[in-house]
Amino acid sequence: MLKGIIAAVGLSLALPAFAQQSPIQKDMNDASKDVRDSSKDAVDKTKDVLGTDSGASKAKRHSEKKARDVKKKVRHTKHNLRHDLNK
Repeated sequence: MLKGIIAAVGLSLALPAFAQQSPIQKDMNDASKDVRDSSKDAVDKTKDVLGTDSGASKAKRHSEKKARDVKKKVRHTKHNLRHDLNK
């Protein structure tokens, strides 16, 4: 009986991970990610202007920004493709 309860709780917690999102929810998630990335970019730009960080942290920030830019580009490409397929 305990195993059954554990299995039921595990499935109930795992089901939202397998639920499909509607296109509107995906667009909202993409928009929130864009806002988060923009705020991180603003912080990075401010740090570059101030020039108070070391070379290692600056290189790390720049590599993270490039990764964010690539993810943003992929996200926008998926968004455009998703909307082109729905037409």
